[in-house]
Amino acid sequence: MKTRNFLAAAILTLSFGFTSFAQKTVMVGGAAMYPNKNIIENAVNSKDHTTLVAAVKAADLVETLQGKGPFTVFAPTNAAFDKLPAGTVETLLKPENKKMLQTILTYHVAVGKWNASDIAKAIKAGKGKATIKTVSGGTLTAWMKGKDLYISDENGGEAKVTIADVNQSNGVIHVVDAVLLPKK
Repeated sequence: MKTRNFLAAAILTLSFGFTSFAQKTVMVGGAAMYPNKNIIENAVNSKDHTTLVAAVKAADLVETLQGKGPFTVFAPTNAAFDKLPAGTVETLLKPENKKMLQTILTYHVAVGKWNASDIAKAIKAGKGKATIKTVSGGTLTAWMKGKDLYISDENGGEAKVTIADVNQSNGVIHVVDAVLLPKK
């Protein structure tokens, strides 16, 4: 009887272990985002982030985002980049605009790992708003609209977090539906 109980407990423990591991893998852009891979290793597989990946490469930020971190990345989708005025992305990808592109991209990155629960706690402590310093030196503001998490830039632009807590080996990604722009 003890052996059967032990085996049942072992099987339950193993199944919960596998279930919790499976829950940590999130699908983004049709690809699994594995928590044991870094931001770049995962992002290159997302069909929804090809513009962001091209921009990161053009800005020479690949090595940085493969670094130890931890980083929090608010990752705009291709559709988010499509909302920008016509020709904006093409202009930013030109070598002569590399510095501006770096500033915009690093405006989407915060030092440290800010999971959605951490952001929610900061919003509660801030009585409805939380400020997040970006790597570029700017500030993002996090707030809730119902159960949805939003991020505002310094110009009043808003991005909704459409997929939160995509954990990476060197931080976390939150997928957003708009490109955030630093103060001009």
